Amino acid sequence: QVQLVESGGGLVQAGRSLRLSCAASRSIFSFNAMAWYRRAPGKQRELVASITSNGWANYADSVKGRFTITRDNAKSTVFLQMDSLKAEDTAVYYCNRNPPINFWGQGTQVTVSS
Repeated sequence: QVQLVESGGGLVQAGRSLRLSCAASRSIFSFNAMAWYRRAPGKQRELVASITSNGWANYADSVKGRFTITRDNAKSTVFLQMDSLKAEDTAVYYCNRNPPINFWGQGTQVTVSS
C-alpha cells in the first residue's frame, strides 16, 4: 500500500518551533532519498530539505540554519524540525521522495503569525 502521511503542523508565532513527521510506506521510503516540500498560497511547490538514505542532508537557502531534516529508517519516517519560524514559512508541507513520485499525501498546514 502506498502511503505518505504528514503531521505536526499548526499555528505558531514567529520565532517559535514546530516538528513535522511523515510516515511513509516502505515501498516509497526504503533506500530512497526523501524530502520535504512546501506550497505557499499562490506559489508553486518547492523543495525545502532532502536527505539521502544514509543521512546526508541538503536545504533550500531560505531555511538553511533554521530547519533540520532527519529520518528513522527502521520506522520509515522522516522528520522536519523547524526553528526560528518566519511568516514566509507559512505553507502546506508535504513529504515525498527526492525526486518526487507521482503520489502525494494530504500535507500538513503550517501557519506562522508575525
